[in-house]
Amino acid sequence: MTISEASRKYGLTCDTLRYYERIGLIPPVPRDAGGKRDYDEDSCGWIELMKCFRSAGVQIDALIDYVALYRQGSDTAGARLAILEDQREKLLARITEMQASLQLLDKKIAFYKEDQ
Repeated sequence: MTISEASRKYGLTCDTLRYYERIGLIPPVPRDAGGKRDYDEDSCGWIELMKCFRSAGVQIDALIDYVALYRQGSDTAGARLAILEDQREKLLARITEMQASLQLLDKKIAFYKEDQ
């Protein structure tokens, strides 16, 4: 799959995909005979994972740490688990904040609807 195809498939710009590869969030993408990126199943799996993590609000630094630990092998599973658990707690806190914001918005909407 070309970078343009991967970009469309995952809703990320080509620049973002190149950036993710450059900073190590996805392993180096295989190249075709002409030197162009040829995203394989493994590369696509990393893109999906990084997209999921980013949409959950996981910071780039935490992702870099996670991927670096992954590349070091199974001995780092505990450290990777700790990163994931920490990020999960942060996400739960954001969800709680968002739910509170939604409730306030719902109250304001109800107030204005009653006034009509």
